[in-house]
Amino acid sequence: MVNLENTIRLLAIPTLWMGFVQVIFGVLSLSLFDDNLSTVFFKTGLATMAAAMIVLAFRRTAGFSRISFRDALLFATLTWVVMGLLGALPIYFITGVNFSDAVFESVSGLTTTGSTILTGLDSMPKSFLMYRQFLNFIGGLGVVIFVVAVLPMLDVGDMRLLKAETPGPIKDDKLAPRVAKTAHYLWYIYLLLTALCALSFYFGGMSAFDAIGHSFAAVATGGFSPHDSSMGFFESHLLLAIANVFMLLGAFNFALHYVVLHRKSFRPYWRDDETRTFLLIIAFLGLALAVYLFLMEVYESFGESLSYAFFMLISFITSTGFVAADMSQWPQPTILLLIFVAYLGGCAGSTAGGNKIVRNILTFKMMRLQFYRLVHPRGLFSIFYNGKAVGPSVREAVMGFMTFAALSSIVVTLLLMATGLGFLESISATAASLNLTGPAFGALLNNFQPVSDVGIWILSAAMVLGRLEYFTVLALFSPLFWRY
Repeated sequence: MVNLENTIRLLAIPTLWMGFVQVIFGVLSLSLFDDNLSTVFFKTGLATMAAAMIVLAFRRTAGFSRISFRDALLFATLTWVVMGLLGALPIYFITGVNFSDAVFESVSGLTTTGSTILTGLDSMPKSFLMYRQFLNFIGGLGVVIFVVAVLPMLDVGDMRLLKAETPGPIKDDKLAPRVAKTAHYLWYIYLLLTALCALSFYFGGMSAFDAIGHSFAAVATGGFSPHDSSMGFFESHLLLAIANVFMLLGAFNFALHYVVLHRKSFRPYWRDDETRTFLLIIAFLGLALAVYLFLMEVYESFGESLSYAFFMLISFITSTGFVAADMSQWPQPTILLLIFVAYLGGCAGSTAGGNKIVRNILTFKMMRLQFYRLVHPRGLFSIFYNGKAVGPSVREAVMGFMTFAALSSIVVTLLLMATGLGFLESISATAASLNLTGPAFGALLNNFQPVSDVGIWILSAAMVLGRLEYFTVLALFSPLFWRY
């Protein structure tokens, strides 16, 4: 049975964290940026922290109990909903947009989608812009994984939370015997990559403000930028190349990063089936796209075609959503390719969205297996991944995920079309939200302002659905979930 009281008390932890973040940006606004936004951040942050402290105050009488797997699913979903709502408060009061749009912007940042309804970013206060970038950062590895790291203090930490949040079909691998230590290792790697990214951007020509802000978005594969023209603002192919490296690192399995650092060798990257396939897909499609853009005379030189082709392909397949090229000048087939690679996604256990390469590999192998059985009906065949046989439970989970991904895409697209959006806008916005990619096409090429309030709420829900990979959220709508 779901323990609602315990779940609500646990939600006080991420609530307290969001309030603390907003107070910190109030301090930064007052002492560093001097842009007169400290009052807004202090009010929203202190009110949020006060609400969390009131809930936590009941711990002495009610206490915390061990969580069940049902509690973990409910907690994971509600965490993203609550954080999205609370994160929207400064956006609502500072920008003047309606609350629906503020929630959309907040959820987009936290789920690392990167879609936006804002314009005129270049002239907005710096403390707000950095707060917006920081939403990408804290959502990158997952708010729930942060909670797992601190839950041992409450004596309720459990692998169930990590499983409910971590993307990918194979979720039992741990870096350390203790779950909290696993979460700590993931955060250490995440912080290290973000710091290296910021330094690389800075020495590549960005200001310190832009370098830090874009590092929050690149490693988190979030895609927010303090500039309306995103990475195109800098007109630098060197910065695009740096972004490519860190978007890829953010889209690799973070457990694999740990293995590489522990062994002090890059060989584990290539030996891993998923990472190797991921890189080969990018190399093949990136080169093909560059040749096509050059032949279509979109760019004058092949080098320029190569730079923009690989950057946009990596941005979409890793679900980052940075933009550097004028997509309105690209031929229609390239748009379909980018939507397609957005569904492919990055690697499991990464900050990237999409279906994940491992699921695509297993789906292909299962399809191939069916052909083998047609030719050899009495043959005995197995599916192997990284040298190990894949069990029926994983195969069933993969096929179930792929089915839900397809059905969700159809349903969300139809719902958006019912609000008045055209087909291209609807299908690209659906792909952007479910796969956490960010940019859409057609009338939504620059931002999502043309979407109605109803459509905005649909897309906000789709982002949470995609961030938690369908099952975690959809399970809550099953009557079986709430029964004894």
